[in-house]
Amino acid sequence: MLLSAAYEMTAGRMWSLIGAGAGVFGVVMGVLALRRGRSGLVAVIAGGVGVVLGVAVVLMAKGGPGTGYGIVGGYVSLVVGLAAAVLGGLATRKAARAAAPRAS
Repeated sequence: MLLSAAYEMTAGRMWSLIGAGAGVFGVVMGVLALRRGRSGLVAVIAGGVGVVLGVAVVLMAKGGPGTGYGIVGGYVSLVVGLAAAVLGGLATRKAARAAAPRAS
């Protein structure tokens, strides 16, 4: 009976999973925006959501890894969300430079 509690979906695990999913979505959108030369605003927003959820999970966790509070997933969400925001920022900068008029 005690082992089954280690595999339950707790609130911390759920929020860290949602944050990591938003971060992964942001990374995919950031890579696509970089490759296509478009704005990465969606990636920045999704990355920001991942970072905020990751920070919230890490700050609210009362225990370490394996306690069911989702702290490992919170750190994953934080890192992946940050990567998505950086990729989105790079894509936005690249798109803005491509759209700017060139001095002749």
